Amino acid sequence: MKAIVGLVAGVIAMLPGSASARDFAVSPQYDSTHVYVAPADINAFLTSFTATFGGSVTKPNLVQVTPTPSKTISQLAQTPVGTLSVFAFQTPIPFPFGSERTGYLVTDLDAAVAAAKAAGATVLVEPFPDPIGRDALIQWPGGVGMQLYWHTVAPHYPALATIPENRIYLTKGAADAFLRAWLRFSHGHILSDHSVISGAAFGRSESQVRLVRIQSRYGEMVVVAGDGAWPWPYGREISGYGVTDLAATLEKANAAGAVTLISAHDVDGRQEAMLQFPGGYIAAVHGPAGR
Repeated sequence: MKAIVGLVAGVIAMLPGSASARDFAVSPQYDSTHVYVAPADINAFLTSFTATFGGSVTKPNLVQVTPTPSKTISQLAQTPVGTLSVFAFQTPIPFPFGSERTGYLVTDLDAAVAAAKAAGATVLVEPFPDPIGRDALIQWPGGVGMQLYWHTVAPHYPALATIPENRIYLTKGAADAFLRAWLRFSHGHILSDHSVISGAAFGRSESQVRLVRIQSRYGEMVVVAGDGAWPWPYGREISGYGVTDLAATLEKANAAGAVTLISAHDVDGRQEAMLQFPGGYIAAVHGPAGR
């Protein structure tokens, strides 16, 4: 199945005149996880997250980032393990904002949106201007929401120490449709595809799941496919972060106000845990086996 999916995606991407023939990705340090928190929690969240992983935070700005009237405090957290776009809305959040998991910087927004549509995505919000560029919201098969964005002035961020994972939970049928569409758009490739593994690592010890790891210029991605019934907090973690010493990272996180929801355990040859930071943001963290 893995070879067939990769081959089909590659053939489609190279068809003459295909809207998916171009790769619009820039680099993973320009891709961000979107985190929505209450205004009262934003400082505690950013302090806890950067105390755990390092990095820096931009000054808060009160801006309108949606095409309809709204106001949010907006800050960027740049860490060695990934970038966060953090929003603390002071007005109700306009629909469908808040449903997008991640934002990906692209070289050409209109062309990237067209390529996403050709690959099977639905456009939720057509391209619109924001204070520093343009954005669009799209949704992939299975309901996976993302933002594509473009900056008027090209940003320059340092490379990451480790590439964060976009973690996606789907039913097995939806996973097939999502993988076909995402591979076509991203020009990515499958690193591993375990079609039948124990669901114990994802809170479903009585079930079997499919675990797919993907890599592209948009970064890493993990797709977990099962029957769609995931016990809390599985599926609530949008991103996963790689560290060299998992035990030390969990200790720093707990000292900085984060709570360990899932203790370190073995998953596909590595150790994983799950944290919840002040304000509610849940993240997976992984390190080498036995660390």
